[in-house]
Amino acid sequence: MDHSRAPVLEELQDFRRRGDVVFGPPGHKQGRGADPRVAEVVGIDVFRSDVLTLNGLDDRRESQGVLEHAQELMADAVGAERAFFSTCGSSLSVKTAMLAVAGPGEKLLLSRNAHKSVIAGVVVNGVEPIWVHPKFDGERHLAHPPEPDDVRRKLEEHPDAKGMLLITPTDWGTCADVAGVAEVCHAYDVPLIVDEAWGAHLPFHPDLPVWAIDAGADLVVTSVHKMGGAIEQSSVFHLQYHRISAEVLKQREDLLGTTSASSLVYATLDGWRRQMVEEGRELLDSALRRADRVRKAASELPGVTVMGREVVEAGLAADLDPLKVVMDVRGLGVSGMQAAEWLRTECRVDVGSSDTCRISASITHADDDETERVLVDALRALVDGAEGMERRPPVRLPEPPALELEQARLPRDAFFGEAEHVAAKDVVGRIAAETISPYPPGVPAVASGEVITAEVVEYLRSGVRHGLLIPDAADPSLETFRVVARHR
Repeated sequence: MDHSRAPVLEELQDFRRRGDVVFGPPGHKQGRGADPRVAEVVGIDVFRSDVLTLNGLDDRRESQGVLEHAQELMADAVGAERAFFSTCGSSLSVKTAMLAVAGPGEKLLLSRNAHKSVIAGVVVNGVEPIWVHPKFDGERHLAHPPEPDDVRRKLEEHPDAKGMLLITPTDWGTCADVAGVAEVCHAYDVPLIVDEAWGAHLPFHPDLPVWAIDAGADLVVTSVHKMGGAIEQSSVFHLQYHRISAEVLKQREDLLGTTSASSLVYATLDGWRRQMVEEGRELLDSALRRADRVRKAASELPGVTVMGREVVEAGLAADLDPLKVVMDVRGLGVSGMQAAEWLRTECRVDVGSSDTCRISASITHADDDETERVLVDALRALVDGAEGMERRPPVRLPEPPALELEQARLPRDAFFGEAEHVAAKDVVGRIAAETISPYPPGVPAVASGEVITAEVVEYLRSGVRHGLLIPDAADPSLETFRVVARHR
């Protein structure tokens, strides 16, 4: 296929060149009605490029096939059989993917280190989750993806399960044995869905971890805004084989997706695909060298421990994305959250993720010598400034087994059922009616339907005292918990 073409961008350029006057949405009429104060900040071209696909980039019959052609090019670029663009982010795409495999009351294997959007999908879809617990790294207080044998055991226990959802890479760059998990799933003739939100760049360089389509996954969801070059909310479904119907996937996407898709997302997805096909190898070569230099500089800093391939050599993960620079800062006497706040306030550097132990920086093809210098200088300043930081109450991190909570009710039933608020001192043993996700990275410590334990309460409440953000709890202070009501 001709990857020099970018159908959405070309049609958008033609639309603007023609000067079409539109008497439908959007109401700002390609910027004519935009508040100049808004345009001064975001740029008038944002409004000029905000065009509907129907009666805009294409006619009402979509006879020019603008979007279809762009999606065909994307599939060809990454070796998938089909590709579909989504403008609602992978948080919605992963829900669609789950719906395409399992419906209400049916079983679906799910990696328990999933993002809160997956847990939300369980609630929305009404599936029965069969949790496949990740491999917990006690030294680093980190969850790595589950292994093929973990998936095999669950499929042996639940032969009626409809498929498996695997999350890889994690927020911290550790990767699953996708090929091994795919082989297990296919031996049971069920599909493997991979939530590869952090892996849009993987198809475009051989020194990166294996791309899930190449490893045999049936359906892969990527967030191109995370490690790629498209704007926020850009997501793509990649499909192959026969186990998931393209027709069913499109119907489920139509059920959940917007009818007012953003041309800005489509255009940047289209342009990023062209850029990667034409220049991706060279751009990612540069990014890999840059990440290596940053990792080396950070590893020389006292009190900072950089996570490297030792997690792979120890068998904790199948691979590691080298573009994720993950730094444990406990040696500085501070938490990752404190370090992230200090870097933002004092250095105007915003890191990718932070938790009780570490911070991470994502290096992409967009970084240059200046951003590299700023990051390394900021890390050096962090080491010098750590001694003067406030010493906050410690976070009581539980032992890994304590994070494997009992699923006492279906998440959907618990979430939508009658609920009550119970004081933290009385909540142990009660069934959660909410999802509680320390953020970032947004992996729930408690999902609705799970039995709350003393260890988890202590962890979450000590985290809040330290400064942990829990945006999805009904009471973010965790003075009370929302639980399934008891009838007296």
